[in-house]
Amino acid sequence: MNLTLRIWRQTGPDEPGRMTTYDVTGISPDMSFLEMLDHLNEELILAGDEPVAFDHDCREGICGACGMVINGRAHGPERTTTCQLHMRHFEDGDTIDVEPWRAAAFPVVKDLVVDRSAFDRIIGSGGYITAPTGSAPEAHATAVPKPVADTAFENAGCIGCGACVAACPNGSAMLFTSAKVVHLNVLPQGAPERESRVLSMVGTMDAEGFGGCTNTGECATACPKGIPLPSIAATNREWLRAVSKGR
Repeated sequence: MNLTLRIWRQTGPDEPGRMTTYDVTGISPDMSFLEMLDHLNEELILAGDEPVAFDHDCREGICGACGMVINGRAHGPERTTTCQLHMRHFEDGDTIDVEPWRAAAFPVVKDLVVDRSAFDRIIGSGGYITAPTGSAPEAHATAVPKPVADTAFENAGCIGCGACVAACPNGSAMLFTSAKVVHLNVLPQGAPERESRVLSMVGTMDAEGFGGCTNTGECATACPKGIPLPSIAATNREWLRAVSKGR
């Protein structure tokens, strides 16, 4: 495959950025998108040019580091992480636009790399429980109904990639925050911090400069792990409950 790439290049957070065009040849349809970028970077290095900076880690679709906007869609044309997107989803001769996440709370560090530490601060404000740690308790010591366990597991699947923020027209982090609130609040182990958790995490989310949620649903559509949109409604109910109790 031969492709034309238009990639966002930005040398630093305070520098202006621009779309730069590159022609890449000899791309295998079985390559992942990141392997294709590796191929480009090898050519750039051999030519004495600066390689394209992009985030990656596990390359197995479980760490959430590899986020980028491809042809206007978070993670590209498939509902998966960028590292699991393969070049067979594109056609020979295609022009592909590659940009970083676009959100005020995700400032660009360099090229396709953005600072997502705002997510860490949201989690740090309430994404924990105060139950004593130690050896694992007996599996049946605390009964958890299956629907509750399923809801917790579904929301715990969030990998914090930021696709929900990138896809949202408002740059909202409500789906991410809701996943972190719901997966703890529905379980008995998370009950002691139930009210303080939702108030702290939603408050931190707002303070970080994310946009407001207007339930457009683009976040859930782009989420590679399928975090459900109703989690946002559940978090709104939790927040109203906490406010009404004066916590």
